[in-house]
Parts: sequence; C-alpha cells; structure tokens
Amino acid sequence: MPGGYFKTSDLPELIPVFPLDGALLLPGGQLPLQIFEPRYLNMVDDAMSGSRLIGMIQTREGGNRMAPALAEVGCAGRITSYAETGDGRYLITLTGVCRFVVAAELSAITPYRQVRADFARFAADLESEGPEIVFDRAAFAAALKRYLEHKGLSVDWQAVNAAPAGALINSLAMGLPLNPAEKQALLEAATLAERRQVLAALLAIDAAEDDDGQPPLQ
Repeated sequence: MPGGYFKTSDLPELIPVFPLDGALLLPGGQLPLQIFEPRYLNMVDDAMSGSRLIGMIQTREGGNRMAPALAEVGCAGRITSYAETGDGRYLITLTGVCRFVVAAELSAITPYRQVRADFARFAADLESEGPEIVFDRAAFAAALKRYLEHKGLSVDWQAVNAAPAGALINSLAMGLPLNPAEKQALLEAATLAERRQVLAALLAIDAAEDDDGQPPLQ
C-alpha cells in the first residue's frame, strides 16, 4: 500500500482536496495530473512537504462557481511521481490509497479546499486484495466491445483478456469517457464485484444510446 497505510488510523484526518469532475481515482489506481493553477500548485507544495496525500473529489449541485458543493465521497491518493516543467507546471501521479466520506469542509486559510475525511466506511480499501472475483468475462468483453464500437474507441484486447479482474475493472472505470455521475457511481460501489456490475450496466446503457445521448425508441 503506498505510504505504508495499513489501517484508517494511519491516515491523516485533514486532507486537501482537488475537485475535478470526470476524473476518477480508485484505490491502487494511478492518475496522472498536470497542475498549473496557482492554488493547486500551492496544494502540491504543501502536500509534498507533509503526508503527500491529496483527495480527488467531484462536485455536485449547490455552492457557487468558485466553490461548488463537493460530492459526499472522494478518494485519497499519494503523490508517487513528481516533476516540474520549465514553465512552472507540476506533472504528478497520484496512486489511490483509500476512499473517504467528507465529514466536514474546513474554513481553511489556504487557497485550496480542505476537508475532514472519514475513511472508516472504506477501511477494506487498505486490506490486501482477496481472491479474484468470478464473472462471465466473455459476456463482459462483448458488452465492452459494443460500447467501444458505439463510441468509436479501441483498446488493447490482448491486455483486456490477460488482465486480472480487479485491474481490468478499475482501469476501465478510471479510463473510459463516462460522465461524472457514472464515475461517481463507480467510485461509491462498495466492492469490486459491485463495481463490475455497475460498470457492465453503464456499458450496456451507453452502448444503447443514440448519438444525441437518448435511449433508442422501442
């Protein structure tokens, strides 16, 4: 586990958050980010001098343009790769550690937002992976193929067929161009098996939509 976190009490109670709709980080996953806004450059600087943890989170309706309401659930990631460009941007990679519930947002004096994170609901994220989930990989691959054809996308099918179930499901959940609400549903799925079910349902729904985003008439 990145950073040597083995139980939720090992994690800091207060963490900075980076609200970014459409970006999904899952435990064990890797999310590359390009940071250029001054407030988030400041956030990365502070994280690098501390726990190296940043909470990735989406927004929901409410709040205002400068501070939209935060989703209930996000995922804390540890900065595991860091580089600075000549023009002052940071290129970082976050490795997902554990999901959290936003217990409260702080009235922070920092230019970036901070929350009190409750990791208890997702303590299993810190456990070693259990046995591989059993599912109909052929049926799942067929649903994925229909979705990709509908979207005009492609994947490395050799990698899809060879990948362990957990790595396959999580990489697709993070990488496919699903909308923010769909990404949030995948994030909040309690278990890997549940995430696979949600992903399969989303692939089927999106593949059945017309190009204008509406389900076809029956």
